[in-house]
Amino acid sequence: MTIGLLVPAIRTIYLSLLDDSGEKFVGFENYADVFTTTGTRLTVFNSLTWVLIGTIATVAVGLAMARFADGMRIESAAKSAIFLPGAISLVGTGLIWGFVYAGPPFDVGLLNAVTEGIPGLPDSWGGGGDRLWLLERGFGGVDPPDSAPGVNTFLLIVVFIWAQAGISTVIFSAAIKGVPDSLIEAAKVDGATDQQTFRRVTLPYIRSTIVTVATLTTVAGLKAFDIVAATTGGRFGTSTIANEFYVVRFVQGRSGVGATLAVLIFILVIPVMILNRRAQARAEEMMGG
Repeated sequence: MTIGLLVPAIRTIYLSLLDDSGEKFVGFENYADVFTTTGTRLTVFNSLTWVLIGTIATVAVGLAMARFADGMRIESAAKSAIFLPGAISLVGTGLIWGFVYAGPPFDVGLLNAVTEGIPGLPDSWGGGGDRLWLLERGFGGVDPPDSAPGVNTFLLIVVFIWAQAGISTVIFSAAIKGVPDSLIEAAKVDGATDQQTFRRVTLPYIRSTIVTVATLTTVAGLKAFDIVAATTGGRFGTSTIANEFYVVRFVQGRSGVGATLAVLIFILVIPVMILNRRAQARAEEMMGG
């Protein structure tokens, strides 16, 4: 822990207080630049959007698929198909969805083919079938503010959800199968419907699992890099903190700002870990009660 985590963390914090050459002490100037420069500020908001929407949607989709896949006649095949996207590398996932979102001059974009087939859909909403989805931040003819995530960022979050939902489904499915039959039967005897039983018995019982999946997804959202690098490379307002760190530190060679972005990811992870531990403790107390 000391060699692999503590020492590198202290060194990174120290580098974040130096200029880009790593020689002159500038204090918290790099941190101020991150939040005052439009481009880097946008990466922060993009990452927070990945975390918020990506986590909520992944947990919701994973729970829904686990709920309805259990008990199916083809349960094993269905869960294997659901899990398959999680077995693909995120770079491969990004390349696959790059074809889905492809626009002119490449006539292979599935999304453009779908929107082109919708009667009466305005061109600004993709009705012409020639929209450059990953290159355009606006939607419906309206562009977002400079520091707000664009529609292309939300499209990349869809890719993230697609890749993460399968794993969360498998975890939730295992947790649901671990709910004691006696609790389910007692709820049924009391007249609870399947939906009420799931909401009032199953969900509270697997709360710790939900917290764990939400935590893992949150951390994955904060570290989002592969999908962005494989699709847009962070251009067109889609960069995240992790992608920006790579570009700034290893492409541009700016060690000061690069270290600052790395520290920022570390800082954002800390409250997630604290909330996770508290939620786990509350779930353990409920289970013990």
